[in-house]
Amino acid sequence: MLKTPQPTPPDSLKQAHVSNDIIVSIPPISIPSDDPPQSQKEEEKLTKQDLLKYVVPLYQAALDGDWDKAEIVFKVDNKWMTAKITKHGDTILHIAAAAMHLDFVKKLASRMHKNNVPLDSKNVHGNTAFCNAASSGNVEIAQVMVGFDKELPNIRSSGAKKLTPLHMAILLGKRDMVNYLNNDSVTDPKKLTDEDRIELLTSAIEAGLYDIALDFIQKYPCLALQRNSKDETVLHTLAAQRPLKNSTHKQNIWGKLLRRCKNTRNKENEQDLKNNALEVTRKAWQKVVEKEDISEHINTPWRLLFVAAKRGNVDFLRTLIYIYPDIIWKVDEKGRSIFHIAVQYRHEEIFKLIHEFGTIKDLIATYMDDHGNNMLHLAAKLPPPDRLNCISGAALQMQRELLWFEAVRKVVQPQYALANNHDDITYEDDDISDFGMTPQALFTKQHEDLRSRGEAWMKKTAESCTLVATLITTVIFTAAFTLPGGNDQNNGSPILLNQVCFKIFAIFNAVALFASSTSIFIFLSILTSRYAEKDFLVALPRKLMAGLTSLFFSIVFMMAAFTATFFITFLRNPIWIPAPIPVLAAIPVVLFLYQQSSLLWDIYSSKNKSWTLIQPSDKRTLFWSSKSPKIMSNKEEKTSYRRLHNKLE
Repeated sequence: MLKTPQPTPPDSLKQAHVSNDIIVSIPPISIPSDDPPQSQKEEEKLTKQDLLKYVVPLYQAALDGDWDKAEIVFKVDNKWMTAKITKHGDTILHIAAAAMHLDFVKKLASRMHKNNVPLDSKNVHGNTAFCNAASSGNVEIAQVMVGFDKELPNIRSSGAKKLTPLHMAILLGKRDMVNYLNNDSVTDPKKLTDEDRIELLTSAIEAGLYDIALDFIQKYPCLALQRNSKDETVLHTLAAQRPLKNSTHKQNIWGKLLRRCKNTRNKENEQDLKNNALEVTRKAWQKVVEKEDISEHINTPWRLLFVAAKRGNVDFLRTLIYIYPDIIWKVDEKGRSIFHIAVQYRHEEIFKLIHEFGTIKDLIATYMDDHGNNMLHLAAKLPPPDRLNCISGAALQMQRELLWFEAVRKVVQPQYALANNHDDITYEDDDISDFGMTPQALFTKQHEDLRSRGEAWMKKTAESCTLVATLITTVIFTAAFTLPGGNDQNNGSPILLNQVCFKIFAIFNAVALFASSTSIFIFLSILTSRYAEKDFLVALPRKLMAGLTSLFFSIVFMMAAFTATFFITFLRNPIWIPAPIPVLAAIPVVLFLYQQSSLLWDIYSSKNKSWTLIQPSDKRTLFWSSKSPKIMSNKEEKTSYRRLHNKLE
């Protein structure tokens, strides 16, 4: 296959950036020079006297929304309504609109209208005051200004990109303002070209305004085939976005509880956002499949499939595969499929899609890149730091890496596990020592530092917990022989043996002793472990979780025994004396639980949820699912997708 070098994805793959044409900050006052240029027109000069007497009070009034103060200046001379009082050429209307003072803008616009003063004055950046209003997102101010001049929404900036107020509002993510301006009665659609619309559409996607993007592509379906000023299509912009559903694998239990406490409306809004994004993807991709050369469309100016795989944009890829399954055979300039990229960047949701292709996965798994690395070699390589650090703690990261290696081993043929590569898979690194290595050998070399750090972290944790457990055992063991109330001198039995509080003390003290002793032995086994690679897969995380759990219970029962002792001591005293003790005793327990819950949750999540890599779910999300995805809208589309799927058989 002929391979041509592809350009590096441009800055559009980063977060959506705001155009330089948009200036919404309030600029400083223009202070005139002692020796102004001779070419400056006389009427444009601002003397220092004017500055102190008129400009400064006007500026302060616009910032504070003090109309009475501004009106005093206007009564002297109406020219100050349109005077450029900042070094960026802003008028008082620019400043008031940016400061979002509704009443001030309303009165100023009314006064300007009565005096036949236009509201379309531009600053040095070519922005009108309405542009500031659109950028601020204050719809009421925009409505007031449009009420006096309906052409304001159609006036573009004078910058290089000639942005409309609608485009500015989209770039800044002002949803309410965009909904107002994106109306034929406000912004004249006849004054927008296809070039304008594709810019608006792609900007809306970058700003996360998928409902606006859906509205554009429903009105103008041909925008799916258009390219913006960066030569990117709608699909390129969608592919470059981060997944809407962020991974919560790293969240602790408190983060999970906080997330569940969110109200239903927010959850519905998130789901609507995701559905809109999928619908935009579906409509754009279906139009491309019907009209365009698919390879040319998705590979220029950069290969969008592999950027989406790198970003973990699983819903985007799932939608594309559902409509046109043949794209699973596409490879990048290095000969890697989207599943190879998913392995390299550790995106499990994308990788698990490979199990839904039946025996086709065996063919895809045979692909090797131009360095002779198969899919298992990619799993043997350390992922980028941002993907590795999705799991906290070097030991749990090592476990995750082992799970990935085992998951990919189950997909590739046995002979590929013994195959040598031709070079290191990190193209920036020319370490010749990685030449001709099997996946297992490459894994061992690449993860040696991670294994060492995991060992050090595990030992340090075990040593600290062993010290705490030993102290608890010592205290509890001593308490067992210094019983509250003393012993009977005749038979040696406890004097308070028949008291309920004493029985509670004895039981809790014994349980605490057993729990602390158990945790000591568990942490001791961690300290004496071999720390081989395989130990990080199951044995060490399981021991650590058991040790921390035992230590937690030892603290709980120790404090409970301590509380029971207080009730015994004050048995014949008023109850209010020992009553606060249970609350105070709960403080260490709560602190331990709060501080260690993150670690316990990470161990639990890594131990249980990560096993889905090795044991794929029977739930289908593509063509074979009995329940069709929500993005399907009618029976005819389903039939056409099935027909496309038959190409693989």
